[in-house]
Amino acid sequence: METMNNQAGSQMLFCRACGKQMHQSATACPNCGAVQTPIGASDKRILPAMLLCFFLGFLGVHRFYVGKIGTGIVQLLTFGGFGIWALIDFIMIVCSAFTDKDGNKITLWT
Repeated sequence: METMNNQAGSQMLFCRACGKQMHQSATACPNCGAVQTPIGASDKRILPAMLLCFFLGFLGVHRFYVGKIGTGIVQLLTFGGFGIWALIDFIMIVCSAFTDKDGNKITLWT
């Protein structure tokens, strides 16, 4: 989403789907209805990451989901840091403190 300033000084965005201009506080485009991801937030979702971590955390699958391939491989080889690393990741995911490969927080549940 690209931003631009108008004369009034408020931030305006361009919709990722249709390209129309909209206000930055809009959660969906008023023109096409596409849901917009907040600036600095990940496009990944908490629910899939949480379920992957809960059921396959010892294999690091949740880290592959968010794009952290290197640490996913390390978790795969160490069985999730012997379960401790996977448990910490699970708590961070549920608390919305987990980040994707670009460092953006995963904040949306679905």
